[in-house]
Amino acid sequence: MASSSPAGLCFLSKTPNTPKPLAFSLPKPSFAFLRPNLLSLPSFSPYSYRNSALFLTSSKALFSCKCSSTSPVATRSYEFSDSSSEVELRINIGGQDVQNPRHISVDANHTSLAVRVQRPASPITLIETNNLFDKIKPDETIWYIDDDQLVVNLKKHDPDLKWPDITESWESLTAGSTQLLKGTSIYLVGDSTDMNQIVARELATGLGYAPLCTKELLETYSKQTIDSWVLVEGADSVAKAESAVLESLSSHVRSVVATLGGQQGAAGRADNWRHLYAGFTVWLSQTEAPDEDSARKETHQNMKDGKLAYTNSDVVVKLQGWDPAHAKSVAQACLSALKQLILADKKLPGKKSLYIRLGCRGDWPNIKPPGWDPSTEGDATLDTQ
Repeated sequence: MASSSPAGLCFLSKTPNTPKPLAFSLPKPSFAFLRPNLLSLPSFSPYSYRNSALFLTSSKALFSCKCSSTSPVATRSYEFSDSSSEVELRINIGGQDVQNPRHISVDANHTSLAVRVQRPASPITLIETNNLFDKIKPDETIWYIDDDQLVVNLKKHDPDLKWPDITESWESLTAGSTQLLKGTSIYLVGDSTDMNQIVARELATGLGYAPLCTKELLETYSKQTIDSWVLVEGADSVAKAESAVLESLSSHVRSVVATLGGQQGAAGRADNWRHLYAGFTVWLSQTEAPDEDSARKETHQNMKDGKLAYTNSDVVVKLQGWDPAHAKSVAQACLSALKQLILADKKLPGKKSLYIRLGCRGDWPNIKPPGWDPSTEGDATLDTQ
């Protein structure tokens, strides 16, 4: 069911070794929690950060996929294909000296897969991931040996979703988001203008979208910095100007828009969200919450209080700490939460498109019939189901 409240929440937190960005769906917000101080990212995990204390710099969507026990997934020692209703893995086992099929162990769950060769002295893990691209039906998993290959067939929970790869990674998310977003633009909101802009660039690059920044547009138009504008005319003037820019951008498709942060930005004011609803909005929210459960409660409390206009966002990404060098990790968390949101209601992109065609009148998510007057009470809702 569509809602103007966040439907996806991602919490990126930092932990002593290799924390992971956990993306999961909540009744209202789609949430992701990331932690700070990310290390260089290993090729086998979408997010891998160095942390110390459970904060944002590390957000590894618990992907950790390994091939041949020590070789990262990047070596692609498997072949992957998607045949609509199921996906297939072909893993080379020619060098593993498998003498009996009983030595093969295939453990599949709804979102995880582990394939091992059982040996008394040294079991070998061929593939292990806790972050499949989407859910499967574990009871319908079959496998067999074909010459020097182990073939594993996994029945997809959603046959309409095309899997770019077996795991959810930056590469598979950017490739798979095209079919989900259907050209709908993305707006990044939150208190940090710089963070919004840097993450927007990463998202735009990955998706092949146009990167747009309201700060740059406003400064080019006014021939002055935002700070000087605020000093001369006040934050209200800047927010009003940005609202006009957002109105102009609301009809654009395939763009990632970085908005101004704080009260000088239109997104920080509830009465300026009319045109932001035209795209998928992601709230990049820095937090001091020590863990994802606390961050989730914090988000629910924000929504309950209704004091922050950012709670109108479709998705929330909670970060403990921020390092521009690891903006891609935050961008990945954004896409992961957006994927959850859209898979929960596949009509959302079409509904966003309808909202734009009817003039972005501020009636999101309950779109009214054509000709609706916002000042009129009791109009019937347009049936988009």
